[in-house]
Amino acid sequence: MNIGDEYEVIVEKLTNLGYGLAKIDNFVVFVEGACPQDKLKIKIIKKNKNYANAKIIKIIQPSKNRTEPFCPMQKVCGACQIQYIQYDYQLKLKQQIVKETISKIGGFDINIPLPVPSPQIKNYRHKIQYPVTQTKNSKRIIAGYYKPSSHELVNIKYCPIQPKICDDIIEYIKENAPKYNITGYTENNNSGDLKHIVIRVSSFNQENLVTLVVNSKKPSEKFIKFGNAIFNEFDSVCGVCINYNSAKTNVIMGNKTDCICGKDHITEEILGKKFIVGPQTFFQVNPKSAENIFSYVKEYIKSHFKEPLILDAYAGISAFGICVSDIAQKVVTIEENPQSVELAQKSIEINNINNLEIHNADAGEYFSNEKRKFDVIILDPPRKGCSEQSLNEAIRLGKSTIIYVSCNPSTLARDLKYLRQKGCQVESIQPFDMFCHTYHIENVAIIKLPE
Repeated sequence: MNIGDEYEVIVEKLTNLGYGLAKIDNFVVFVEGACPQDKLKIKIIKKNKNYANAKIIKIIQPSKNRTEPFCPMQKVCGACQIQYIQYDYQLKLKQQIVKETISKIGGFDINIPLPVPSPQIKNYRHKIQYPVTQTKNSKRIIAGYYKPSSHELVNIKYCPIQPKICDDIIEYIKENAPKYNITGYTENNNSGDLKHIVIRVSSFNQENLVTLVVNSKKPSEKFIKFGNAIFNEFDSVCGVCINYNSAKTNVIMGNKTDCICGKDHITEEILGKKFIVGPQTFFQVNPKSAENIFSYVKEYIKSHFKEPLILDAYAGISAFGICVSDIAQKVVTIEENPQSVELAQKSIEINNINNLEIHNADAGEYFSNEKRKFDVIILDPPRKGCSEQSLNEAIRLGKSTIIYVSCNPSTLARDLKYLRQKGCQVESIQPFDMFCHTYHIENVAIIKLPE
C-alpha cells in the first residue's frame, strides 16, 4: 500500500474521533466523511506503520443511514463532523463509541443505553467562538471555523446549529469593523486587531453577550466606539466586552476582560434556577441538553438519599450545586477559577439559596484538607479528567456515591478503571447528546464506593 493508491472498501464502524474505519487485507484505514456500511472508492493520503488515512473518491453505495447535510458548509467546515449521518443513527454510533471505549480503556463491560437525545438538533449551540482573520489581497475580514486538520479559515455566513441572531451579529462585525480601522488577525506574524468573536446566547431570555478578543493589552478608542455601535445596532445584545489577548497562542481568551457597554453577563435558567454567566466562565453550550443532565443527576440523588451532604467539585459557577441545593442538607462546591466563584455567589443570591458553601480552590488541594464525609460527591472535571490524587481523596471523603460527569469517554474510562482498582463499583453509565452532529458525547457515571 502506497500513498495515492486507490481501493474499494466497505466501512465497518465509526471511531471515537469520527472517522470511518475500513480494512484492506486486515490493515486499518481511517476515512474522513465515511458512514458505517458505506461502500466507497478511496485514495490513500497518508500511511503509518499501523494504519493509513484515506479520502473518499466516490460513494459507490451509500449506507442506508446516510443523509444530506442540512448545512451547505458541512464538508468544508470542521464543526459538524457527522452531520451527513441520520440523527437517530448518530445516537447508536455514540452508544457504541462509549461501550468500546469503556471496554478497551476501562477494561470492563457494562450496559450502555442509547444517549438521551438533544431536545434541539438545530440552533442548539449557545456559545459561539469564531476565529477572525482577513484576506490577503482585499483585506476583507472573515470569521468562521477552520477546515479539518488545518489552519485555513472557512468564512461562515450561516450556521444552522446556532441561533440566527449570531449570524446577524457576526456579519455586522465583519462588515463594519473596517469603518473603525479595525483589522483582522494574521496568525503568522501575530499582527492585526481582532482575533476572535465570542457570543453567549441565553436560551432563557434570548439576550446576547458579545466579546471581542483583541490583539492588545489595553483598550483602544476604536474598539470602544465599535463596541457601542454593536450594542446600539441589536436590541438583543445586552452587553459588549473586550478581552485582551496579545499572546501568540491557541488559547482563545486572555485573563483580562472589560465590559464597555451594557451588562457583562447573561442570565440562564436550568430546572427553575437562574445562573449568571460571564464571558470567561464555563457553562454548557447546549442548555436544553444540559437540563436533561441536571435533571438526571438530581432525580438520582432525590430517589436514593434524604437530605444528603453533597460535594460538587470542578463546580464552575456551581450549576450542579445550585440545582440540587433544594434536596440537600448542604452543598459544598469547589472551583479554582475566581471569576466563576464570583458569579456563583451572585447566582446563589438571586436564587435565595442559604445551604451552599463555596470554596475558591483547586479540587485536589481542597480535598486533602477536608475532614467532612459526604453522602454524594459530584465530579465534573474538564476533558483531561481527574488526577489520581483527586480520585483517591474523593474515595476518602465519600460515604456512598460518586457521580462523575464527563465530556470525554477516554478519560472517563481511564478514571473508572482506577476507581475500580480501588474497590469501587460502576453502577451505570448514561450518555447524553450535548454536541449534535459531532463525535463528542457527554456521560454520567454512577459509582458506588467500597463499604
